[in-house]
Amino acid sequence: MQQRELGRTGIMVSEICLGTMTFGQQNTEAEGHAQLDMALDHGINFIDTAELYSIPPRAETQGATETIIGSWLRARGGRDRLIIASKVVGRGTSPWFRSGGEETRLTPRQIRYALDGSLRRLGTDYIDLYQLHWPDRKVGLFGAGGTTFTTLPEADEIPIAETLGVLGDLVREGKIRHVGLSNETAWGVSQYLAESRHGAPRVVSIQNAYNLINRTFEIGLAEIALREKVGLLAYSPLAQGYLSGKYLGGARPAGARTTLFNRAQRYEKPGVEEAVSAYIALAKAEGIDPVQMAIAFVTSRPFVTSNIIGATSIEQLKTILGSVDLAITPELEAKINAIHQVHCNPAP
Repeated sequence: MQQRELGRTGIMVSEICLGTMTFGQQNTEAEGHAQLDMALDHGINFIDTAELYSIPPRAETQGATETIIGSWLRARGGRDRLIIASKVVGRGTSPWFRSGGEETRLTPRQIRYALDGSLRRLGTDYIDLYQLHWPDRKVGLFGAGGTTFTTLPEADEIPIAETLGVLGDLVREGKIRHVGLSNETAWGVSQYLAESRHGAPRVVSIQNAYNLINRTFEIGLAEIALREKVGLLAYSPLAQGYLSGKYLGGARPAGARTTLFNRAQRYEKPGVEEAVSAYIALAKAEGIDPVQMAIAFVTSRPFVTSNIIGATSIEQLKTILGSVDLAITPELEAKINAIHQVHCNPAP
C-alpha cells in the first residue's frame, strides 16, 4: 500500500481510503469493526466518514457510522496512527441534522454544532480532515442533470469567506487540522483557494465522484488538483457497484445496495449498460477482475490523492484491496481510453 501527500500538509495518507457509509445500515457494528481491522492490516491509515452517514440518509441512523468508528477507536486505540476525515452537510432541508429542524447551511454556528456532534460520536478531540459535504450555493448534485450549473447566484448564499472563517477558527482551536471540499465545481475550488490568500485555511482536497463511467473530473478539476495540490479523494470508484457487472441486464442481487434502496438513478442513465458491458468484456479479455481493474484505474490517476473504497462484506473488501497489485499498463490504459471515447461519461 503506497502513501501520498495530502495536499501540501506533509501528512501521508494511504492510496486507498476506507469509506464507511454502509456502517449502521448495511453493516452492523461488528462488521464495521472487522472491515476497519482488515483495512489497517493491509496498510490503510485513512478513514472517511460524515455526519450524514449511514446511507441512505435517515433520521434514525444519522451519525451511526461515526458512532461505530468511535467504538472501534475505543476498543483498538491508536488514534495517532490514523487520518480520519469527516464532513458537514451543505445546504439542505432534511430536518434531523440540526436542533429545531432548521434547514442546514454552512454558517459558523451550524458548522460548530455539526463538528461537536462528530467529535462526540467519534470519541476524539480532533478531526484530521474536515470537509464540506456539498456547497451552500445551489449546484447540480449527485449526478442531477449531468451538469454542475443550475442557477445564478442567490441572495441568501452563505459567503465562502464566512464559511472558511469559522473553519480557520476551528483549526486554531485544534478541533480540526485541515479543510477539504466535496461535490464541488472548478469555480468553487478556485474561490476557496482565493480566500486562502487572505489568511483563511487552504483547502487540501476535493472529494468528488470519479470512475470509468464518470470521468468528468478530468475536464476542469484535474488541472486544478495537480497544479494547486488539491488532490482528488475519489468516491464511487465502482459506480455504486455497477462496474462490477452485477446489475447488468437488470439483475438485482439480494442484499445489494440498489436492490435494497433503489437509489442508483445516477448510474441508470442511457448508455450506462453499454459502457459497463464494454469494460467488463475488456477485463475478461485481459484475464483480470473487472472490480480490480475499475479500482486500479482510479488509483493510478496522477491527480488522485486517495481512492475511497467501500464494501459490505469482507470478501468484497479483500477483492478491492487486491487492486493495489494490478498495474494499469500503457497498453491497458489505451484500451480503456478507447472505450471511453465511444462511451464517454454516461453517468456524470
